[in-house]
Amino acid sequence: MPSLEAYRRSLDYSYAPGLFPSMEALTRRPELVRRVLLHSKAEHSDATERLLAICQSHNIRVETADRALARLSGKENVFAAAVFAKEQATLAQERNHLVLHQPSDGGNLGTMLRTALGFGYVDIAIIRPAADAFDPRVVRASMGAVFSLRLMEYEGFEAYRAKYPQHALYPFMLQGATSLQAASSSAASPHALVFGNEGSGLPEAFSKLGQAVRIPHGDRIDSLNLAIAAGIGMYAFSNPSDGSDG
Repeated sequence: MPSLEAYRRSLDYSYAPGLFPSMEALTRRPELVRRVLLHSKAEHSDATERLLAICQSHNIRVETADRALARLSGKENVFAAAVFAKEQATLAQERNHLVLHQPSDGGNLGTMLRTALGFGYVDIAIIRPAADAFDPRVVRASMGAVFSLRLMEYEGFEAYRAKYPQHALYPFMLQGATSLQAASSSAASPHALVFGNEGSGLPEAFSKLGQAVRIPHGDRIDSLNLAIAAGIGMYAFSNPSDGSDG
């Protein structure tokens, strides 16, 4: 098989470093997995045996690759990695969406993807320029949630909106006029929750594109971390009866 390269965005494959993310790749999307790298010191635990059994059942090659794992992960304690083909997927027209407008931090992106899966937002639009959802660090931060989501990147918000004009938009903005409780309790379906960049947030124009939403918080901070805000927003919209302004 061809030798593996250090990850870069232009590659058509990526890595899911770690035993749990590798298992998620193998159980959720085995057709995408090209091979699995295993460390010689990997313990023969139930999880490792299950990983090997899945690989055998799908005729997926397993290689002992200590140096490759250290090089690809940048860490000495990563004992497995699935090599998988990158794939974007068309978002479902009838499902609610999470729209991430130019997120720049891979850790935040991975956390939001995992949180989205937990709250049932499995259709994710990422507006460029943005962190790479298939970067191994993002895949690991998501704990393999990327393999249970439909992800699609768009060159601009207009391209997303042209594809899904029927979705009611809820842009989260500091200057949003509607409280989270009010917006979530009367949310339309299908809808799209829209979150902006960590530093700059959403452009002012978004306040006119839908029902702008604000998350009330104390005045001792000026804003919430993006991943925290997205988690609060998704929770409130998926559990509208539990919302409260406190």
